Amino acid sequence: MAEAKSGLNITAIRDDFPILKREIHGRPLVYLDNAATSQTPTQVIDVIVDYYSRYNANIHRGVHTLSQEATEAYEGARIKLQEHFNARKPYEIIFTSGTTHSINLVANGFVPFLEQGDELLVSAMEHHSNIVPWQMLCEKTGASLKVIPMNADGELVMETFHSLLNENTKLVFCNHVSNALGTVNPIEEIIHAAHAVGAAVLIDGAQAAPHMVADVQALDVDFYTISGHKVCGPTGIGMLYGKEEWLNKMPPYQGGGEMISEVTFEKTTYAGLPHKFEAGTPNICGGIAFGAAIDYLNGIGFDAIAAYEKELLEYATERLLSIEGLKIYGTSKNKTSVISFNVKGIHPYDIGTLLDKMGVAVRTGHHCAQPIMDFYQIPGTVRASFSFYNSREEVDILVECIQRAVQMLS
Repeated sequence: MAEAKSGLNITAIRDDFPILKREIHGRPLVYLDNAATSQTPTQVIDVIVDYYSRYNANIHRGVHTLSQEATEAYEGARIKLQEHFNARKPYEIIFTSGTTHSINLVANGFVPFLEQGDELLVSAMEHHSNIVPWQMLCEKTGASLKVIPMNADGELVMETFHSLLNENTKLVFCNHVSNALGTVNPIEEIIHAAHAVGAAVLIDGAQAAPHMVADVQALDVDFYTISGHKVCGPTGIGMLYGKEEWLNKMPPYQGGGEMISEVTFEKTTYAGLPHKFEAGTPNICGGIAFGAAIDYLNGIGFDAIAAYEKELLEYATERLLSIEGLKIYGTSKNKTSVISFNVKGIHPYDIGTLLDKMGVAVRTGHHCAQPIMDFYQIPGTVRASFSFYNSREEVDILVECIQRAVQMLS
């Protein structure tokens, strides 16, 4: 396995991921479902083991040594995320269980600020997690939800977006990168235009975070969300970045321990940021490992990751299009290493099932983005999503296995 043009030593990187040595149905695992969940390197696994082996304790409230060590590591991870995303203050980083939790937290927080006649804008290529909470918010407040359409290339129709914006627009939601198509959306333009009419903006960064670094101050975004399991961290941990002024205005999402200042039966006062939004015992180990995962990725370097994944995307696109009857959905010029495709006359589920029998893990279905599939009038796609630890040899195996599957199903 040769060194990539980007300079990454792919062999050494792959050695960091023990799961990549596994066999599936007697064949070496080819893991191409990174848009759903990335794999976890030994450097992060060791941090998890170390936490439970040496200093497992509840945080913030304890005076004993284990609690203090756990608190220091957990809050240290918050600072790592603050620095990585260039937030102004550590308390603008709220730990959540993931992007879905983060979006629901914001949706709940905006209930007091909306009324009938207000409008929310959402893009046509969102994950269900960035659609359903806003529909629920509209039901609670009487606000209406409007959709920014997309075109056949899987790009947002920005002319329509600008025409939809008006003084009634209060919130705009868009993913930074489409999980189903890989499209990188023009979020700078979206944020600037939304702010010009006084609207706040939430960007779902779950799919962008493994491939690029978002500078939240440079973007001037109001809210930005990611999930740890997309960036080589554990599941069940995520991050909401919010501007301090918005986080101070929004009411708490949950009540309980940690998020309070004083509790009496007559009245409760709430703690300051970030604890106001972090009720109960958090996923302490998850937060610490989340920070370790960010350290790991920064150690490799996001510029090198982006360059190598661009190589993989171009190579995989060329190889896949050599298969007769294969159609790729999402052909934006600006996209990450995700390829959604179908083969004419064959259901995506059937291809995915046969690929699994040959050791190749891909995702099939609508990828929690059913409106996109409805736009293309298809039941779903096969999605191959690549990470920096994938190789050209794995692309070749994917192509060979698809060809075999097509022969079996034709």
